[in-house]
Amino acid sequence: MKTSRIFAALVVAAFAATPAFALDVKKSVHVDASPADAWAAIGDFCGIASWHPAVAKCELSQQNMATIRTLSLNGGGTIVEKQLARSDAKMSYSYSILESPLPVEGYKSTMSVKKSKGGSAIVWTGSFKAKGAPDDKAKDVIAGIYDGGLASLQKKLAK
Repeated sequence: MKTSRIFAALVVAAFAATPAFALDVKKSVHVDASPADAWAAIGDFCGIASWHPAVAKCELSQQNMATIRTLSLNGGGTIVEKQLARSDAKMSYSYSILESPLPVEGYKSTMSVKKSKGGSAIVWTGSFKAKGAPDDKAKDVIAGIYDGGLASLQKKLAK
């Protein structure tokens, strides 16, 4: 009897200690612009304020040799993000969220531009865990952010 309770407690502890699986969101949009023009639109790490409808302002800073952007959101709130990697040659950059009101943790994302027939594809991917919300809700929030930004970019880069 005592052994079965100990075993049950160990099983519960093992599941509690097991990290949740990462959630992934990948969105892309075709734009009627050359890869160079599409990269010019998204490549500036703080340029997101010029194309994402949820971002009112972006401020850059440096912390421990890393580039940090602080996004002031329309309607209030801020998101602080750290650039992790950047390649102008490959037209991509990656970043993580340091602070935000979003229902995610461990968030890492990449934005990139790829040549596509008749223009370019802008690809936005993210990986994260839900925080304070069900997995589906967290995925919906991030997908909505990506969809809003990519739709804005498609309109901005239309010929």
